[in-house]
Amino acid sequence: MSAALQFARVESKVIAHEHAHQAVGGRYAGAASYSYTRGPDGRAYVTGGEVPIDLSPERDPSETAAKMRQVRSAALAPADPSPQDLEVASMAAAIEAQAAAEEIAQSARDSSTSTGQLVDFRA
Repeated sequence: MSAALQFARVESKVIAHEHAHQAVGGRYAGAASYSYTRGPDGRAYVTGGEVPIDLSPERDPSETAAKMRQVRSAALAPADPSPQDLEVASMAAAIEAQAAAEEIAQSARDSSTSTGQLVDFRA
């Protein structure tokens, strides 16, 4: 296989990988940026890329949890997630779990306020 053909295959794979992040990430995914390597034929081939993703919390814990589910899905969208992709998915899962815990605590506070009962959750 020629070196130029190998570069072309890597380029296709990288572009598909980053496109998968963008497609699933939707409004939380930014524009892809690519790094290039000049091939033996003088052409610049895409050999790396990244898509920024928004991991910031939303106003409401349930909105944050939903956003993090989408971010996690976006991180794992490519057929071959990179170590960085797996790290982002793990971070999103942790933020989602924290948001879910906040949602439960908020629900308990709302319930105790409306019933006049105090509920204390301790680990």
